Amino acid sequence: MDSHTDKNRILTKTSWISTIGNFILSSSKIIIGFTAGSLAVVGDGIDSATDVVISIVMIFTASIVSRPPSRKYVYGYEKAEGIATKILSLVIFYAGVQMLFSSIDSLISSESKAMPATMAIYVTIFSIIGKLLLSVYQYRQGKRINSSLLKANAVNMRNDTIISAGVLVGLAFTFICGLPILDSVTSLIISLFIIKSSVTIFMESNVELMDGVKDESVYDKIFEAVERVPGACNPHRVRSRQIGNLYMIALDIEADGDITLNEAHVIAEEVEQSIKDLIEDVYDIVIHVEPKDVHHSAERFGIEKEM
Repeated sequence: MDSHTDKNRILTKTSWISTIGNFILSSSKIIIGFTAGSLAVVGDGIDSATDVVISIVMIFTASIVSRPPSRKYVYGYEKAEGIATKILSLVIFYAGVQMLFSSIDSLISSESKAMPATMAIYVTIFSIIGKLLLSVYQYRQGKRINSSLLKANAVNMRNDTIISAGVLVGLAFTFICGLPILDSVTSLIISLFIIKSSVTIFMESNVELMDGVKDESVYDKIFEAVERVPGACNPHRVRSRQIGNLYMIALDIEADGDITLNEAHVIAEEVEQSIKDLIEDVYDIVIHVEPKDVHHSAERFGIEKEM
């Protein structure tokens, strides 16, 4: 996806579809869950309600990411997506903890528990189908524009499908065994699954915010790209970080110290193009050319090719 505008348009459109779809699913599960007397279905509905909040955050993020670079943010606003992903993980974690407390409270409560109504099963089946469709759609769109936010939300909704399937299994055993307490046990297991999912998304979002890269093989590609260019050698102090889904790359290379400045410039341009040929989604490349065999002390930042 080359067009920045197209990416933001797809992100906004996908987020609106997610918002509407999750609102329908969450409201139906919460209403029917309360009516049917199923804590697990209500909890599943609350989890879907967090997806509505997440989708709204995504829409707001798309408007920020689309802003052009400014004097204050010369690299643009792409990292707003990483911040939104972090917020997403915290919202999911909060929903999981709330559901965990409700489940524990239900399990230790001395009040007698009534059997859930069969309508709880029907709304859960409806939720599984709806969530599965939304998850597949979001992941495809996220992969299309290489959006970490869309792909993270797709994973979240895939987890929701698993959660709803767990609710369905729990309801089935509840009716088969005639034990309404199994509904509370199911909701407890689901809450732990939600919390685990939120922690995973939180940790993954740290990579971009700490100027790291998720795919470390990018460095092997940089070294290979330098080797392809005649006159360029010894790539060192290689650094790469991500701005949104784009790579910002900086490195030092060595060249013959007797060549002209123009010749050194040509070599640097060829290295830059070689890197772009091997690595997709490059934001910018900064190359520093040094005379060959000039001693350089160990650098604190960046990496060198392992011998």
